[in-house]
Amino acid sequence: MTKPHALLRAAFPYYGTLGMRRTTTSPMDIVIGNDRDLYVLNRSDGAGGQIRLTNWDDEDLGDIGSGFIWPVQMIAGPDDSLVVSDEGNHTIGFWAKDGSKINSWGENGSGDGELNRPSGIVFDADGNLLVVDTMNHRVQKFTAKGKFVSTFGEKGSGDGQFDMPWGIAIDPDDGTIVVGDWRNDRVQRFSSEGEYISQFGSPGDALGELCRPAGIAIDEHGDIYVADRGNHRIQLFGQHGNFVDVFIGDAGLSKSGRIYITANPKVLRSRELIHLVELKRLRGPASVRVHGDLMYIPDFGAHRIQVYRKEAYVLTEEQIYDAPRAPSLYTV
Repeated sequence: MTKPHALLRAAFPYYGTLGMRRTTTSPMDIVIGNDRDLYVLNRSDGAGGQIRLTNWDDEDLGDIGSGFIWPVQMIAGPDDSLVVSDEGNHTIGFWAKDGSKINSWGENGSGDGELNRPSGIVFDADGNLLVVDTMNHRVQKFTAKGKFVSTFGEKGSGDGQFDMPWGIAIDPDDGTIVVGDWRNDRVQRFSSEGEYISQFGSPGDALGELCRPAGIAIDEHGDIYVADRGNHRIQLFGQHGNFVDVFIGDAGLSKSGRIYITANPKVLRSRELIHLVELKRLRGPASVRVHGDLMYIPDFGAHRIQVYRKEAYVLTEEQIYDAPRAPSLYTV
């Protein structure tokens, strides 16, 4: 894929809310499946968690995976599997979508191939799994079966160094690796071989600043979505790290939420006394996912999924005038 010469971003309207409590109890991450299915990775307040299946009809379709201690991220794996990082077990687990466990690997330690609280995970174009090894302050590459391939990064705040990294994504255009550097409050980009390229972000709560960035996603246009967890928001950056937009939450009631509230008069009365504007907001999102033109936000503290739709148009050379361009509308 070749990135567009210019992209007209028209809007990011709020699209819908899914889940409540049982299906999406402190959701850490999601995988978008076929037939409007959503696989939700939940994390309990203490230790534990599970994968639950729901859909766009907001139905709870059951528990399809458990036995975690502190699950962090989940992605689609080979042979239609689900892959989960568990920082409590220091392992990477593979699950079938019928709920059966396929495999797991990982050993606690700091040597090559050993893990200390793994978090972000992503497959590269060769089918190798990149694992953010958070407490070892590095990224490691493994085969899907867990054989160590390579590593990059070390503890620090300099270029190419990490302090408790978390999220990771691969740019679909050029295969570069983008990593959320959690305690350094920034995002760094590396070549596919782990060589430092660039960075953006700095500590703070202003637009473009970050507070404990967690999950990361990159869409087909090269736009980078960052779960700015400490600031309770998602920030959108262009492919060169330029700030584009921010999302703080616009949630309405999901179908399951309406059913629950109307069936519980005490909850309904309590809701009448609450300012609705606060109920809409994101609360500590740990990840963000994009699928086509939809952005999905696992709203960890509010036990739901918020969804936005991206409206953007690729411009041809003939559509671009010689007049000065508005920076907020174009990526060049």
